[in-house]
Amino acid sequence: MNSQLRRAVGTALVGALGVSTLAACGGESKDSGSGDGSKSRTVTLVSHESFAASEAVLKEFTRQTGYTVKVLKSGDAGAALNKEILTKGSPQGDVFFGVDNTLLSRALDNDLFTPYKAKGLDQVVPEVQLDADKHRVTPVDTGDICVNYDKKFFADRKLAPPKTFADLAKPEYKNMLVVENAATSSPGLGFLLGSVGEYGESGWQGYWKKLKDNGVKVVDGWEQAYNEEFSGSAGGKKAGADRPLVVSYASSPPVEVLYSDPQPTEAPTGVATGTCFRQIEFAGLLEGAKNEAGGKALLDFLISKKFQEDMPLNMFVNPVMKDAKLPELFTEHGAVIEKPETVAADTIAKNREQWVRSWSSLVVK
Repeated sequence: MNSQLRRAVGTALVGALGVSTLAACGGESKDSGSGDGSKSRTVTLVSHESFAASEAVLKEFTRQTGYTVKVLKSGDAGAALNKEILTKGSPQGDVFFGVDNTLLSRALDNDLFTPYKAKGLDQVVPEVQLDADKHRVTPVDTGDICVNYDKKFFADRKLAPPKTFADLAKPEYKNMLVVENAATSSPGLGFLLGSVGEYGESGWQGYWKKLKDNGVKVVDGWEQAYNEEFSGSAGGKKAGADRPLVVSYASSPPVEVLYSDPQPTEAPTGVATGTCFRQIEFAGLLEGAKNEAGGKALLDFLISKKFQEDMPLNMFVNPVMKDAKLPELFTEHGAVIEKPETVAADTIAKNREQWVRSWSSLVVK
């Protein structure tokens, strides 16, 4: 979720500071959240860099509960999770947002969260409730990691863009694809898992050998891949990028429209819908939270209709609430992924580290 696209845009929306306070009109309470959590009127949300919400929505949370939200950003999803593991029992905040299904087992195995069944969970689609028996985490959003393509590049060459994983290894797409490192990047890991879902535990390595032979380029993270190497993005155009295929998100085309001036009638990028992996992001009440009551109230709010409908144009993700509506920008320019690849959470937990090591040895070294 980790989702570097959202993080890059979300950071710009919320501000460049690592710590930001989102308060009601009356300003933040003098109580900073330390000491007796039952008396604190501040609840601290620890997150990766992408957390963003409309000021009006956060003010509504304060109006409803009396709590002010303080956001503490801790780098990308992997780095943020590592920091919480290192401070287990004495957390930096009350709620952690942003652990996804690719890394969920690490958080749960380290007992980072106090179980809590959030109010309104019955309105969340059941397929994203991966910890439904214990409620250590609450699902908040989904996003699909997919290959994006530069429409103009393919139209100019009268070449059909790829649609599937198999297409990417065909000779007509040689030296076109840039991917993120699965060892350092959330979308990179998600794309690796997508290939596992498509080809199985015994076939994914053979697929990556074909991609390597076909000239796949690996870079450290999404920011470099999308904004420096991908010819279809605004940043890539400025950088003179020459790769027309990139691992990004199904929500990337609406972002290209939203931040263009003037806005085009059609997104300049498209989505190869047969190359997608479904990412699910969660939030949880941190074990040892100073403001447990405030943390529970915030978890309730994260799956409320008010917050869920605010997310798409702030973090470029999909709501998990059954009747939450998507904005027109998403429905008009985003891709709907009917059958994304998935890998069972317990399978990821057992194999993730070995898969990443094998991938690194095969593709990077």
